[in-house]
Amino acid sequence: MQQAPTIPTFTDKLKAFGQLMRVDRPIGTYLLLWPTFWALWIAADGFPAWQTLLIFTAGVYLTRAAGCVINDYADRKIDGHVKRTRERPLPSGKVTPKEALILFASLMLTAFMLVLLTNTQTIMMSFAALALAASYPFMKRYTHLPQVVLGAAFSWAIPMSFTAVQGDVPGYAWLLFMANLLWTVAYDTMYAMVDRDDDLKIGVKSTAVLFGNADRLIIGILQLLTLVCLLSVRVQAELGFWFDLAMAISATLFIYQQWLIRARERAACFTAFLNNHYVGMVLFIGIVLHYAPF
Repeated sequence: MQQAPTIPTFTDKLKAFGQLMRVDRPIGTYLLLWPTFWALWIAADGFPAWQTLLIFTAGVYLTRAAGCVINDYADRKIDGHVKRTRERPLPSGKVTPKEALILFASLMLTAFMLVLLTNTQTIMMSFAALALAASYPFMKRYTHLPQVVLGAAFSWAIPMSFTAVQGDVPGYAWLLFMANLLWTVAYDTMYAMVDRDDDLKIGVKSTAVLFGNADRLIIGILQLLTLVCLLSVRVQAELGFWFDLAMAISATLFIYQQWLIRARERAACFTAFLNNHYVGMVLFIGIVLHYAPF
């Protein structure tokens, strides 16, 4: 006699929603949060207004969660064929596609409500943020450069931070935007290297697939260009010794990441990806110390 399907409890569903939003895996939130903090501190010449800081911090958490939801919705027919993702809530049936779309809309609407507490320029820029967040997951079907779109999405909080604090986006803010975009492409290529074998089998596009055996070289070039852009920001924003030290430590971490990915092993590439959390954190500490009153 066939057993009736088990009806998930409220707790089960809540846990599945949390997994869909990657509540249990905060690395993406950190990688989005650190550049936002860079921009807020530089734009404010130090500690930003509490309201602005809270709005952007909450906004980062909400938009990152929404991005994870729409990414899994877009990949719901692919993730079941990839070893690392087959147990995610959508391919495993713990969450339905309709529930995922409702969750995505709810998260983005809440984030937009927060943006309404800022100014007109920031509100207008938020529509581009929505477009980037919603379109990125589908790019891997049409281009080998979805990481570039992700880089733009992960960097858009930088000009928004400047408009929220200063009402304008100075030239060096766009250099900071470019630095973060290049850095994002570098670390997300490491992340894509973890799934490259599976992606090749099922036809998913990525920079890891596009770069092939030149992946480590191109990642190194992207990391170098990131440092060049940060150096330009340092000069134009008149950052000092602490930021220089942070850049030196970041360069050392980039070298360590290159060592990790030398054999292109899955676990090592994932470790190298995770290590970028420390790059963002170190740069933020350098900025904070530069503006510290001592």
